[in-house]
Amino acid sequence: MFLLFGTRAHRAVINVVSFVCGYCGVLAQQQVVKKSTKFTLFFVPLFPLAKSYANECTNCGGTTRLTATQVGHSMDWAAPHASAG
Repeated sequence: MFLLFGTRAHRAVINVVSFVCGYCGVLAQQQVVKKSTKFTLFFVPLFPLAKSYANECTNCGGTTRLTATQVGHSMDWAAPHASAG
């Protein structure tokens, strides 16, 4: 009998905001990304092993780790600053 188990990584863009990147100094869109890893059994994801958040610059690819609180603040900030139309 074979027992197939492993992990699977998933990346999801939560929010996109525009501000000056701390790495390249260019006003560019910044993607707020959630990265999660789940334990799998027979290729079925069962439970999460790790979760992290990051801010990625679309111009240079610079990445900064974020906390869940910072992600919440980015959602609050993006709502009134969303471009209309």
